[in-house]
Amino acid sequence: MAAGSPALSREERDQFLLEPHIGALSVDSGEEGRAPLTVPIWYQYEPGGELWVTTAVGSRKAKLLTAAGRFSLMVDRVEPTVRYVSVEGPIVGSEPCTRERMREIAARYLPADKVEAYLDYSQAEFGYSLVFRMRPQRWLSAELGASPVPES
Repeated sequence: MAAGSPALSREERDQFLLEPHIGALSVDSGEEGRAPLTVPIWYQYEPGGELWVTTAVGSRKAKLLTAAGRFSLMVDRVEPTVRYVSVEGPIVGSEPCTRERMREIAARYLPADKVEAYLDYSQAEFGYSLVFRMRPQRWLSAELGASPVPES
């Protein structure tokens, strides 16, 4: 958290994560001398519950998530104010991603009339996916104010 920047309340943090932001997922690369793998990702969150993401079966991300057993997700925005939430915790389960689960997450990010076409495209292009569920354990958050750059 930046000096002098107030942390978000639990309610503000939950509300922020309910908004359809793109997250930055980080997971240990498991390789000496390499930084964590950090990639943009869609996510789903239930206040007071679990946070989940999906990724293709057999992908590097799926292999690293399985090996590490935990990940971090950072979500931010710059308009109308700079605000972020970062959450880290253990993976508490993974399972094949059903079409219904994929529909749930796609509906967060896409207009309703684009969801089914996206599901068909995703299945054809990437094949089957896995859901990784994380139990939030550690949180960082801040509201950094209305203007990230001082006006001159």
